[in-house]
Amino acid sequence: MTAPTPPQSPLRVILADDHTVMRAGLVALLASEPTIDIVGEAGDGREAVRLVEQFQPDVALVDLRMPVLDGVGATAEIVSGPGRTRVLILTTYETDADIERGVEAGATGYLLKDATRDQLVEAIHSASRGETVLAPRVAQRLVARMRQPAPVTLTPRESEVLDAVADGLSNAEIGRRLFIGEATVKTHLLRIFAKLDVSDRTHAVVVAMNGGLLHRR
Repeated sequence: MTAPTPPQSPLRVILADDHTVMRAGLVALLASEPTIDIVGEAGDGREAVRLVEQFQPDVALVDLRMPVLDGVGATAEIVSGPGRTRVLILTTYETDADIERGVEAGATGYLLKDATRDQLVEAIHSASRGETVLAPRVAQRLVARMRQPAPVTLTPRESEVLDAVADGLSNAEIGRRLFIGEATVKTHLLRIFAKLDVSDRTHAVVVAMNGGLLHRR
């Protein structure tokens, strides 16, 4: 006869939020969930780091804006520590800058405080497994940013060559102005065309003007 599978221990979680009412609400929300055990509460980021060091929880639910040490700073310290605690940011802020700061700090997930109980429980379990968790609106914003074309950057020399093209100079004249060989001018032009996704000098100048890449006086 097969032995019954022993029940798994609940996930150990700490909450970090400077709003006492919000923390109490989260505790009440998760109190009836047998798979989650709230082992500590913090009112600022520094206290959150201390609790993580003390209890080594599976997941830390961290607010973004907190005194003493904010959520980004706390996240960075927690994930760089010796433990394996995952950080799940739970906040009301969803600006691009806030999202990027949280993700770059090492947060496993980014949820908004309008998440339902079921969404929060699922997110905690997913984060504990190292799975990326993003609120739908946050995911949409990140995807939209990824779809934006990357800004074109030219080297100082490429900018000089392009400015000279805009002045109507030939390759030979550009070479004399910049004290470089004509073959080198052509090489710079090919790189500029590739970066601007154009095939001729006229279109290169037009695209550069529209993109603010010209530095002519």
